[in-house]
Amino acid sequence: MKTAAQISAATAWCRMAPSPIVFVPTMGALHAGHASLIRQARRTAGPKGSVVLSIFVNPTQFGPKEDLSRYPRPFAADRKLCREEGVDLLFHPSPEAMYARDHSVSIHEKSLSSGLCGGSRPGHFDGVCTVVAMLFQIVAPDIAIFGEKDWQQLAVIRRMVRDLRMPVTIKGCRTVREKDGLALSSRNRFLSRENRSMAPRIYQTLKARSMEVAGGEVSVARLRRNLIMDLAAIPGASLDYAEIMHESTLSPLKKLDAKNPARALVAVRFGDVRLIDNMALPTPR
Repeated sequence: MKTAAQISAATAWCRMAPSPIVFVPTMGALHAGHASLIRQARRTAGPKGSVVLSIFVNPTQFGPKEDLSRYPRPFAADRKLCREEGVDLLFHPSPEAMYARDHSVSIHEKSLSSGLCGGSRPGHFDGVCTVVAMLFQIVAPDIAIFGEKDWQQLAVIRRMVRDLRMPVTIKGCRTVREKDGLALSSRNRFLSRENRSMAPRIYQTLKARSMEVAGGEVSVARLRRNLIMDLAAIPGASLDYAEIMHESTLSPLKKLDAKNPARALVAVRFGDVRLIDNMALPTPR
C-alpha cells in the first residue's frame, strides 16, 4: 500500500494507477462501517483496478460550537485497517496542504442542504461539498463510495456531481450496525455507558415506522408524530430532528405512495454526542 501526504504525490500516483479508480473519502477513525466501504470499493475496482482512500479531518465542515480538536485521529490503526482491506493508496493531507492561507472559494448547494443537518449545522455542507470537489480534482476517480448512514450528505454529493457535470459515479453503501442496531459511528465512543444502552432505540424507532407502513399506514403526519414521540421517550436523549421525506429530493411528503420513495431521517443528541440515522420506508401496498 502506498501512502501520500502531499497532493502532488497523490495526483502523480493516481495518473499512473490502473483503472477504474474507486475512491473512498473519509475523516479517519475508521471502523467496521468504513471497512465495508473499502470492501465494496475493492469489489467494484476488481483485481485490475485501484482503490484510493483519503483521511482528512476537514476543518471547514465544523461549526464554531463543534470541537474540531476532539475529533479522533488514530492514524496508525487506520493505516493498518487500510492495508488489511486492500487499499492501494492512502492519501492523508494536512489542512495546510489542502487550503491556501487566504482561500476564498467554496461550493454552496442551496436546496437539499437547507434542512435536516444543514439546518442545525450552518455551513456544514458548504465545507463538505468544497472538500469533496477538491478531493475529486486530486484523485480523479471513476467511482466514489459513500455510506448511506449520512443520507443527506449522499444526496447532496449526488446533486453536486450532477449539477457540476463531474465525471464520477457516486455509489451508496448500506449502513453497518452493531448487533443491537446502533449505526456504527466514530461518535459512539463518546457515549456514556447509560446512553450507549439507550442509543439502539433510535434504530428500533425507525424499524417501528417501517412496520407501520408495511401494515398499511400511509399518512406522513401520523408516522412522523409517532417517530417524534418514540424518540422523545428515549431516556437521556434530546431530539434534533425527525422527518419523513422523498429520498432523492429531500422534500416533505404528505402521503406515502409508490411514485415517491420515502425515507425517515433522524438526529438525536445524548449530551454533546449527536447521532444520525435513517431508514428507507417500504412502498405502500
